[in-house]
Formats: sequence, C-alpha cells, structure tokens
Amino acid sequence: MRRTRTITLVTGTAGALVLGAGAPALAAPGDDVATDATDPATVTVLHAIPDVPVDVYANGEELIADFAPGTLTDPLELPAGEYDLEIFPVDADPATAEPTAELADVALTPGLDATVTAFLAEDGSPALVPFVNDVSVVPAGQARLVVRHVAAAPAVDVRADGTPLVEDLANPDEEMLLVDPGVVSADVVLAGEDTGVVDPVDLELAEGVVTTVYAYGDEESGYQLATQTSTNTASAPSSVPTGTAGLVDDDGLPLPLVAVSLVGLVAAAAAGRRLVTTRA
Repeated sequence: MRRTRTITLVTGTAGALVLGAGAPALAAPGDDVATDATDPATVTVLHAIPDVPVDVYANGEELIADFAPGTLTDPLELPAGEYDLEIFPVDADPATAEPTAELADVALTPGLDATVTAFLAEDGSPALVPFVNDVSVVPAGQARLVVRHVAAAPAVDVRADGTPLVEDLANPDEEMLLVDPGVVSADVVLAGEDTGVVDPVDLELAEGVVTTVYAYGDEESGYQLATQTSTNTASAPSSVPTGTAGLVDDDGLPLPLVAVSLVGLVAAAAAGRRLVTTRA
C-alpha cells in the first residue's frame, strides 16, 4: 500500500516562484515593496530527500551537520552575497567524496526571501533548488496557495475536492494562485489521470495566509505532502541569479556571510523542526 505522510511546517515566511535547478536567473514577484542595499536575505532550508541524512556545505565550510530528512530550518537572515552549496552523506570528507548534490553561484540579493530545497529530480537523482518566496501582501478576502513539485515523479495535477487547481506541474516547477479561504480535501495525481500519488488530506487555506505545499519523496519511501504557512507578508523578495551546478570555488563567501552562515545555520539545524507525520 502506498504510504502518504501529511506534514505541516510553520515558518515566518513563504511565497512563490517557478525555478529549475541551475536556472540562469530568478525574477521574483512582489516588487511593490522597496528594499535597501543593506537589507539581509532570509533563507530557510528544507531537506526533502527521503532516508538520507546529509551534511550541508557552503563554499567548503560545513554549515549543517547531520541534517535529517523531513526537516526545515528556522528562517535565517544572511547578508547579501554569493555562495555555492553542496550536500554530502553524513561524515563524508568533502575533500575526497563526491557531493550528493550541488548548486553553484547562488546570489542572495537584499530583501530576498528564499527556501533552498534538497529534493529528488523526476529520475530520482538528488538535487538542490532555491525557490523565491513571494511575501507581498495577500489581497483581502483571499489566500495565496503555492504548489511545488519536488518528488521523484512525472508531471502531476494537484486537486482540491476532486477539481484540479494546478495541472501538468513538472518537477521542479511551482505554481502560485489566489484562492478563496477554506478547508479543502487536497490530493495529487498523475497529470491528466486519476492515478493517485498522494492520497487526499485536509488542507486549510486561511485568509491572508500564504500556504506553500511541497509534493516530495519517491515510490519506495512514500510520496509526501508538506505545507509551509506564513502570515508575514509585509516585505517583498528581490531576484536571485544562479549559475549552473559546479564545484565550490576558492574565492569563498564574503566574510560577514560566512560568519553569519556558520553560526546561524548550525543553530538552525539544531532547532530545525521535524515534520509531524501521519499515514493513510
């Protein structure tokens, strides 16, 4: 029997933008709110690769040790700058081991709000992708729903009470829409079919709240549905250009970013919240 785990994550930020791993640039919505060049970026990290604890590195520095699957860090405020990310099996030597996944030249711009996700591509290979979160104000009387496909599965439809809300969503894309508030029975099926990927679960879409839903996992470990909610929609993200995946270079992060990253991410990993799960 297919296992379905219903997961709720609560953080201070959320939003939306379509992005593929190694994309040349991200253009975030919500530019109606001005940002200052000294504003930090806000980053959360989600581990959505089943059954594989990892160590997270940025520019050769260990940031998160023994990062467990199904964990989301608390939001981190980081100075704007560029960095490379790699994840390795726990306790692997980054000087000799091949990274499980890597993403190079990620630029954090002032005011950016992003969630970096370790996930499985459609073919099951581990990957990293940063999603820009839309933290612009949600219109009165509506809720913002963001759906992100980061599961080892082909394109899917996401349905509410049996009616498709998002159709033909491929890994690792996302879609954002404004919906009426309420509780819906949400499920995920293969695109254009009734073949279930994630069984129906109740999803509360509250007025003025951003609900970001992640479909992730694989057939062997079970497909999972995670929701990240936010009521903090007072500031807008910026843009974050990224390069193609590659090895960490020798230039290093700007010194303030390294310092904040090492302290903030390690602390966040310790405080990262495990996902509450149920099985159908």
